[in-house]
Amino acid sequence: MSISLSSADHSVAPPRITIPREYNAAHDLIERNLAAGRGAKVAIRDDAGEYTYAEVGARVNRFANALAGLGMKMESRAFVALYDTIDFPTVFLGCIKAGVVPIAANTLLTTEDYRFMLEDSRAELLVVSEALLPAFAPLIGKLRFLRQVVVSGTIGAGHPRLSELMAGASDRFEPAPTTSDDLCFWLYSSGSTGSPKGTVHLHQDLILTAELYARPVLGIAEGDVVFSAAKLFFAYGLGNGLTFPFSVGATAVLMAERPTPASVFRILRKHRPSIFYGVPTLYAALLASPELPAREELRLRRCTSAGEALPSEIGKRWKEHFGVDILDGIGSTEMLHIFLSNRPEDVRYGTTGKPVPGYELRLVNDDGNPVARGEIGELQISGPTAAVMYWNNRAKSLATFRGPWTRSGDKYVEDADGYFVYCGRSDDMLKVSGIYVSPFEVEAALMTNPAVLEVAVVGQEDEAGLVKPKAYVVLKQGQSPSDSLAAELKQHVKDRLAPYKYPRWIDFVPELPKTATGKIQRFKLRGAKGGPSFGS
Repeated sequence: MSISLSSADHSVAPPRITIPREYNAAHDLIERNLAAGRGAKVAIRDDAGEYTYAEVGARVNRFANALAGLGMKMESRAFVALYDTIDFPTVFLGCIKAGVVPIAANTLLTTEDYRFMLEDSRAELLVVSEALLPAFAPLIGKLRFLRQVVVSGTIGAGHPRLSELMAGASDRFEPAPTTSDDLCFWLYSSGSTGSPKGTVHLHQDLILTAELYARPVLGIAEGDVVFSAAKLFFAYGLGNGLTFPFSVGATAVLMAERPTPASVFRILRKHRPSIFYGVPTLYAALLASPELPAREELRLRRCTSAGEALPSEIGKRWKEHFGVDILDGIGSTEMLHIFLSNRPEDVRYGTTGKPVPGYELRLVNDDGNPVARGEIGELQISGPTAAVMYWNNRAKSLATFRGPWTRSGDKYVEDADGYFVYCGRSDDMLKVSGIYVSPFEVEAALMTNPAVLEVAVVGQEDEAGLVKPKAYVVLKQGQSPSDSLAAELKQHVKDRLAPYKYPRWIDFVPELPKTATGKIQRFKLRGAKGGPSFGS
């Protein structure tokens, strides 16, 4: 069997993309660069060094061989909890090349989150960064399906180290006989109840995002150096920092630590990327930082934003300071990357732009009928990168994937000029720093505090126009509102959930609005004025 590479004709719109039936996504992303003579070109720079396309290809092959040595078979699943270093693309692409299905995991979650995902996915192998191992330690040896652990780092803590496994493996590997329609990788997406959903993507999906968005919209090219503040475990970051640069032979800069203004500015100054991918919360923090570089210190030619709606003021201030527009767009785990976006030379702040080539959008009412232009409707997307299902969740799969259409859960208006304007979520989900947060999960954490009687969490915009969680709390008798209690409740949530989920404001109220059946009416709390407010 011969695994072929994909090809695309960008002289037509949308691009005409040819993906052969016998196809392996990892083989394509590596071999297209080696075939083009880019083996000696730097593919990745991380905190420890730099790696050429030939070196990355060899590492991928070594890990694919190591998987065979571990007894991993085609279609078995590997849980990948790695920071953004060379080891992420090594493991992720190595799994795919071997026909093993990698599940890229959010590195910000809790032990209980990981317990659910490991059991739900039935992953047999865990590949984990050394610093993340403590979050998994209570689970190892206690799960039904997990049988092996490999550690990326200098201390294996009794488990095999990734570097050791690869050192003894061959750097030659024939790709597994996969097809373009084979299951390729998973990403977990949070649901309205807080339970994550395993979102299943095919081998063809990765390259399609590059050919439909990265090349015609971003204009990414071989000479670009790219840096994504959004991590590789996000659908957004996976395209930004891996698929897109590898699709054209560009260079990706990876950073393991959390993206703070200081760390981001360090990368922007040191490596001088030409393309920077961020989220609105980060752009606001960068603009507010006293370390903000002068325009001439950087080499930016393109900036993008996704994850939540970009406030107009942030985009305008960024353009004024750096002379580069932020291309605001929207994507999803279900669609893998951006399907609606502003474009270079066609930026209209306050909108999410127009459909990406190859994607069709529609707005529908609650009955599923199209709305007139200028009316609010739920955004639905038809495009070739839609996930095939949520793993082991038939009901939610049917609710989201409607034939060729995927429901986004976002409300939009299409204006007279064809630009789409974001109006909010269809449900109660919040997006904080580009990551979905379930209000019910935050409420459940707050309810475990002995001072709390009832609680409701909604989204509220901060001074930069970005949405953050706000909690309305009814205290038990004998408890009194105070700054110290508000601080205690915030810390209470941080101790139980991923830290970004904590409520930035606490409003103590005498009661919550409810229906006759006792259901909390959260819509009445959005923008409401409650009792004493204790902000961040």
